[in-house]
Amino acid sequence: MKEALYYKTLENNKVQCTLCPHNCIIKNSSTGICRVRKNVDGKLYTLNYGEITAIANDPIEKKPLFHFHPGENIISIGTWGCNFRCKFCQNFEISQEPPWKIYKLTPQDILNLLLENHAKMLAFTYSEPNIWYEFVLDTAKLVKKHGIKTVMVTNGYISEKPLMELLPYIDAMNIDLKGFNNEFYAKIIGGKKEPVMNTIKLAYNFIPDVEITTLIVTEGNDDEREFTELVKWISSISKNIPLHISRYYPVYKYNKPPTPIETLKKFYEIARKHLNFVYLGNVRDKQYESTYCPYCKTMLIKREGYNIEILNVDEKGRCKNCLKKIPIIF
Repeated sequence: MKEALYYKTLENNKVQCTLCPHNCIIKNSSTGICRVRKNVDGKLYTLNYGEITAIANDPIEKKPLFHFHPGENIISIGTWGCNFRCKFCQNFEISQEPPWKIYKLTPQDILNLLLENHAKMLAFTYSEPNIWYEFVLDTAKLVKKHGIKTVMVTNGYISEKPLMELLPYIDAMNIDLKGFNNEFYAKIIGGKKEPVMNTIKLAYNFIPDVEITTLIVTEGNDDEREFTELVKWISSISKNIPLHISRYYPVYKYNKPPTPIETLKKFYEIARKHLNFVYLGNVRDKQYESTYCPYCKTMLIKREGYNIEILNVDEKGRCKNCLKKIPIIF
């Protein structure tokens, strides 16, 4: 165990964790909602420091990140635990259940792995990296000294102060905006949307690439009016923020039918009215996975699953047809 950052000591040996907006008040010998931060005799400890439950060499598009080094690979690591309780969690085996296997690695071990494999990028993903905060912060600081880029795939449910400490060491984020009403967040997710929205705004102002994923859940957040409000809000920050609209499949504790393809296509067209870069996820169709110039509509990057072909972007990051600068980091 390692003593946690961001907590307050209270009376009667209780502590209050201030890492995320839950602000859990934790009795002695108990953990918070995330299950990985425990009160031991009036001190808060992180239980998952250096505990790896998943590690892989992934395409960057799998995160999904489409505007950050497209076509390249990234070493991805994850731990266990989560500060949400999504009923449709796709990684519930490590986020919601006790992990069946754990690898013990230090930040130096991670750096050595990256250097041995000549890796240029590291992703904190699979389960929620925010509740792995101390390990993510230590590792991101270390690898950045060696010129390695860091990525977070996150639910965005983190308090502002720890977020601002972490952002200087993060190069790209994909943030889940799971819906646009607090009833859905409260009943199906286990949180509120406003802290996630705040994370998106702060991250957009501080790191090179922020992309958003919204999983369209059948009879959950698939209201057309609500989705329109969501994309309008994103566009109020920037029309250039990429939005990944992803297809839901029944899993874990949520058994509604998969999102109809026609619903996704309709939402894609709604989003395209307000945002310059919109993609469909879990749908193999190059029309909806590819990147187009928002000015002249030329196909810039063709995607079919993880087959990536950069077609019409020059060495200066411009559309070859109209020479407009495209917000993609190569």
